Amino acid sequence: MCGADCTESQYLRALNRNYRGRSAKLTVVTDGVDPRTLVRKAAKVRGLQPNEFDEVWCVVDVDEFDVEPAVRSAKAEGVQLAVSNLCFEYWLLLHFEDCGTAFRTPADVDERLRRHVPTYDKTRLDFSDFESGVREAVARAKRRCDFGSEHHRNPSSGVWKLVEKVVPAESGVRSA
Repeated sequence: MCGADCTESQYLRALNRNYRGRSAKLTVVTDGVDPRTLVRKAAKVRGLQPNEFDEVWCVVDVDEFDVEPAVRSAKAEGVQLAVSNLCFEYWLLLHFEDCGTAFRTPADVDERLRRHVPTYDKTRLDFSDFESGVREAVARAKRRCDFGSEHHRNPSSGVWKLVEKVVPAESGVRSA
């Protein structure tokens, strides 16, 4: 489940399409709610359909949210949480550069991303702009911080962990 309506879901659906038949099946649902509410909804969906999913993930941004309650709730509910701090666009930026500079606002991240993708539009993500950098994004995100602590470090993203689940090992995306 994605906490935003466009960018995250477009990226994940395109990633899933690219590796169709060679990866885990990904079902993407969006719901523009705060991270804690999203985790609760994800846990409810899993509870209503317990045999439908091997894992349930929520993809959220820190943005203006206090993500700590969502982190605690996710642990208690058995939901995986991929947090991007400040925003998902930081995950996209990692496809191009190893940026460790803290950002003040999501608009600052967008501006930096547009240096690499001048036509970037949150509402119409073109996965081909990012496809060749998936392996590098995973490696760069892993170096930033341990999975599960992204909400404490600006910038960082835990999306790499979900990407490793979706993309098959033979693609070279997984790294040690």
